[in-house]
Amino acid sequence: MTTPGAPLDLGPLGFERGAHLLVDRALRGVSVGGRVEVTGGDPALGVHLRAWARHRGHRFAVVADRSATFALERGPAELQRWQGAERAGAPGPDGIVDRPPARWGLAARGALIEPGGPDTGFDIDRREVVWADLAPRLYAHAAAAQWDPATAVDWAATPAEPVPADVEAAVVQVMTYLVENEQAALVVPAALLARVHPHFREVQQLLAVQAADEARHVEVFSRRAMLHGGPMGTSSAGGRSSLATLLAEPDFSLASFLLSVLGEGSFLALLGFLEQHAPDPVTARIAHLARVDEARHVAFGVAHLEHQSALDPSLRGGLRTAIERRHDALVDTAGLNADVLDALVLLAAGSWSPEAIARGYDRVQELHRAMDDGRRQRLARLGFPPDEAAELSALHTRNFM
Repeated sequence: MTTPGAPLDLGPLGFERGAHLLVDRALRGVSVGGRVEVTGGDPALGVHLRAWARHRGHRFAVVADRSATFALERGPAELQRWQGAERAGAPGPDGIVDRPPARWGLAARGALIEPGGPDTGFDIDRREVVWADLAPRLYAHAAAAQWDPATAVDWAATPAEPVPADVEAAVVQVMTYLVENEQAALVVPAALLARVHPHFREVQQLLAVQAADEARHVEVFSRRAMLHGGPMGTSSAGGRSSLATLLAEPDFSLASFLLSVLGEGSFLALLGFLEQHAPDPVTARIAHLARVDEARHVAFGVAHLEHQSALDPSLRGGLRTAIERRHDALVDTAGLNADVLDALVLLAAGSWSPEAIARGYDRVQELHRAMDDGRRQRLARLGFPPDEAAELSALHTRNFM
């Protein structure tokens, strides 16, 4: 190996095959004004070396009394290239700055950034808006917890007793509804991801995994709906209107609040309900797997907003306004698809007897109460007093998400 600063013999190696790497390494071993003699057998070495030296700001000379030998004197110009350079924070989470400049762009956190280059359009660029200390741990957990629909679910599993056709239709209707809602839950983090400054890479990674989770949920719910060849269920105008308000929210914190804290938080109870009352093992399994994923999404949403509200106590006013604004926008819609409500009652009932239907109806009412209780608990964690948390929970969309 060549010792930096020593005479450099390139042998037959030319610049078109990487000789510049050895020359550059040799020059780094001497101070400005220091000299390195380069020898080589490539016929074009002198031409290429002269051009390279001029471009990098070094002095070039031919050694007159020696064949194919050239002298390089390290110049200051290459050092000037990095004058004014800055570090983009430090690599780990402790090195995050409050507001990374747009000029840092896609550079890795901790990289030495050469001056110049374009500004980028990442508009979610403030730590207090996007960061949560839990984000790195949640991402590590999420990455380790990814599952493959082809292997995590036994799609050939059969129930102990055949599922009646009308109960199967109820499952299909609920799956159709879940697909619709999970597609909204996919689009929202994907849209936010594209706006987050890459300096907050753990948040980007977490949003990317969240979108991947939702894409997987769409897949398994669609596959379960079509498992026995029946047609998909219905999609209500009120349900789509409710989800449209999520897509229309541009603020990162408010979108996270409405989707993850309230919507997906309510879905935790719904997925638990489906796992408990599923008439077949496939439905129970996919409800369980999706619930584990959704719990992570809710945890990030709550952690993010807890972090932000600690910095800005006025945030709660904005959260309240977001709930009220969404409620006012949906006040004239029908809310939850009636076909979905009926399907949930039938699944909880398990049969068509009047006593079973009454029992199923009561269990769906218990589901509503469980959703409300979970929302109130999460709102309390964000600093809302109990009476206000109860009031705001009651204003949440009847579509659940």
